[in-house]
Amino acid sequence: MSEITPKMAPKVGITDLTLRDGHQSLLATRMRTDDMIPIVEQMDEIGYASMEVWGGATFDSCMRFLNEDPWMRLRELRKRVKKTKLMMLLRGQNLVGYRNYADDVVTEFCKRAVGNGIDIMRIFDALNDVRNMAKAIEVSKKEGAHIQGTISYTISPVHDVDYYVRMSRTLAEMGSDSICLKDMAGILSPVMAYDIVSRIKHQVNLPVQVHCHYTSGYASMTYLKAIEAGADVVDCCISSMAMGTAHPAVETLVATLAEMPCATGLDLKKLKEIADYFKTVRRKYADIDVGTMVDAGVLIWQIPGGMLSNFVDQLAKQNASDKLEQVLDEVPRVREDLGYPPLVTPTSQIVGTQAVLNVVAGGRYKMVTNEVKNYLRGLYGRPPGQVNEELRKQIIGDEEVVTVRPADTIPPGLEEAAEQAAPYMEQPEDILSMAIFPQVAIKFLQERQAKRTGVDYALLDEAKKQGGAYAPV
Repeated sequence: MSEITPKMAPKVGITDLTLRDGHQSLLATRMRTDDMIPIVEQMDEIGYASMEVWGGATFDSCMRFLNEDPWMRLRELRKRVKKTKLMMLLRGQNLVGYRNYADDVVTEFCKRAVGNGIDIMRIFDALNDVRNMAKAIEVSKKEGAHIQGTISYTISPVHDVDYYVRMSRTLAEMGSDSICLKDMAGILSPVMAYDIVSRIKHQVNLPVQVHCHYTSGYASMTYLKAIEAGADVVDCCISSMAMGTAHPAVETLVATLAEMPCATGLDLKKLKEIADYFKTVRRKYADIDVGTMVDAGVLIWQIPGGMLSNFVDQLAKQNASDKLEQVLDEVPRVREDLGYPPLVTPTSQIVGTQAVLNVVAGGRYKMVTNEVKNYLRGLYGRPPGQVNEELRKQIIGDEEVVTVRPADTIPPGLEEAAEQAAPYMEQPEDILSMAIFPQVAIKFLQERQAKRTGVDYALLDEAKKQGGAYAPV
């Protein structure tokens, strides 16, 4: 444990994640805006340090599954939340998608996100490659947002305390206003949290926020040690949307800290009213609810909860459910081959899918995904550790590896997206939806316009293919 004598924050802040990471973790990101609106004004009165309400998978899920406009959700929430800062999770150059986007797309997205109501931009990169965070930090800072430079926590031979302190210092130099230590798999131990937070607080003059998932059962203990080490803010969900693969419960932490000098001052009775509301809402999503069971196996496998459920689904589709243990054993080997990337979107999918293929395809790397090929080409960024060079040569041969910032190789994307969105546009933000998720956005925008005009675009496209005519109903 660190020999530094930490100074506890005079008052610990709590960020509520219920409306973003909470339902993303427990309800497959399916909570509808209509279930958020009735309660947000009460949440605004609690006194949270901030509320995370946007970003992550919510953008995709709104259009893909709920037929909702993610930009409208943000505006509706902002309209009602007048006292509390709103935060979003931004995947650096990936924005809210699963690949790097061009700088013009990143620039416009950050401007629109802040302009539509985001106060705090929590910006991270799956590889902790700060080059992939630079443009989003630069633009968001100019737009007046608070920049929370975020570090993806993982365990590997290259990820020691010094690594996290160095990255914190770099993020501070890049203009971050605070640092977030993001433990997406629930594997940050209390002792490690104490060491990392105390060192960052000692060496980097910025507030520190800690984000842990409850998957392993560590998180509440980890928060307490992080707070002892000087953490300024921790992330929680209201109790009826907490624990499991989500996060610690707000009320439990409030009660725990009430007996300490850093008490939050939040009102448990008011919090209970909010918990009761979400208890009722959660019942609507029972068919997709993953529950709140702790899975200490994550401490062995070191994978996020969502990754495990993906394995179960992928293997079942291939009649290979009996190979789950082999896949779990293969994950750390693939991860070592790829230079120990943290397992968070999109690297968790890259590593996980390849691990499944290595087990079910009759040999390691007998089949290789395009994502792994692009990763080895350097198109996702700089891996934290050394990639297996023999494997790289086996997979991409003598192809030149990209060593510049990956986005420097991507041509501008806004103009093409604007052309695609033009027939259905109702707001400038539609161009960004199209640029990030072209296949999902086109369907969403067409269906939105169909409600207004009566044109069935699916039938129209079919008529064009058949060379016939189509009359709107």
